[in-house]
Amino acid sequence: EVQLAEFGGGSVQAGGSLRLSCVASGYAYSDYCMGWYRKGPQNEREEVATINKEGTPTYIESVKGRFTISKDEAKHTLHLEMNGLKPKDRAIYYCASDDRGFCDHARKYGFDYWGSGAQVTVLA
Repeated sequence: EVQLAEFGGGSVQAGGSLRLSCVASGYAYSDYCMGWYRKGPQNEREEVATINKEGTPTYIESVKGRFTISKDEAKHTLHLEMNGLKPKDRAIYYCASDDRGFCDHARKYGFDYWGSGAQVTVLA
């Protein structure tokens, strides 16, 4: 059974930093596409970043240069380093995985597995 668990959410002042982590279990972690999504106060879900099995990342425009997605193969852990946080980054952040190693399919049709989410609050 695939399980994803997020850690590291919290509250921070605008301009501050947080690091989210997602521990994965129950599957061949290195063969999967992984991603971070977020759901803001208006309840809209937004892709934040993805990373494919080869380690190639993608980012939405609004987080480029501020967020970094990475994965630790040995620890089966996905990270999202968030710097220069803005109030508009406030959301629940979800970890996601898909058993297709490249992310095009998942980004278009949805990911197979999801974590329960971690709250990130950015104070103005």
